[in-house]
Amino acid sequence: MLPQMKGMLSTISFLDLFEILIVAIVLYKLYIMIKDTRALALLKGLIVLIIVTLVSKGLGLNVIYWLLQKTMTVVLVALPIVFQPELRRALEQLGQGNLFGKNILLNPEETMSLLNELSKALTVLAKNKIGALVVIEREIGLNDYIATGLKVDGLVSSEFLINVFIPNTPMHDGAVIIRGNRVMAAGCLLPLSENRDLNKELGTRHRAAIGITEQTDAIVVVVSEETGIISVARGGQLLRYLDAEDLKDKLKPLFARKKSAFSDFFKWGSSAQ
Repeated sequence: MLPQMKGMLSTISFLDLFEILIVAIVLYKLYIMIKDTRALALLKGLIVLIIVTLVSKGLGLNVIYWLLQKTMTVVLVALPIVFQPELRRALEQLGQGNLFGKNILLNPEETMSLLNELSKALTVLAKNKIGALVVIEREIGLNDYIATGLKVDGLVSSEFLINVFIPNTPMHDGAVIIRGNRVMAAGCLLPLSENRDLNKELGTRHRAAIGITEQTDAIVVVVSEETGIISVARGGQLLRYLDAEDLKDKLKPLFARKKSAFSDFFKWGSSAQ
């Protein structure tokens, strides 16, 4: 057995190892891209379907195998449609040179300053029942949405955020987009969620918050104009009834580690869906 192993290892060149490494990195990035999205559940379903198809062929279940074969053909044709947001996202990142991600981490002082300014502004807005929509960019770029608003590119401050969302101002109904600790643009337009299972009480702001998180990995903070309730949207889900401290607890990990650390983001609280 040992001589055979040595023989196999001797046939592996440095180029082979390099190729394996590249494939592993690409597969990992694809997994990260669809992790915690509906696409991952669809992919798991596809894998189960492939396994069942192979098992039915091995057991000689010809009718079932024929049906599954036809189903697989339909599924493969439908995949580009089902995974359209993810495919578009991957192509955008590839074209922008961001396929391998970007560093959005802040140092501890910048993080605390940003969280304090955000929570201070949102608490004031919530107390006065002033609607607000704040988008925090993560690894997936939001340049397309930034282009729909007024470019700012300034440090986040509670005063600026409060002034932006004052009623009857030009940017009141749009979204503020934050990259790192800077406000990139205000008055931005976001896509509305088409999820029909959402609570009927949710207005346009909440549907826009959910919509952008269905298409990107952004985190969105929403203040309801009717109730003053602070909510956070992520991955097409909405977590409501947050106070300033809750908000800090939910947002702080964003600037300390990668998005995979948010697997327990929705373990407490009630979802609006």
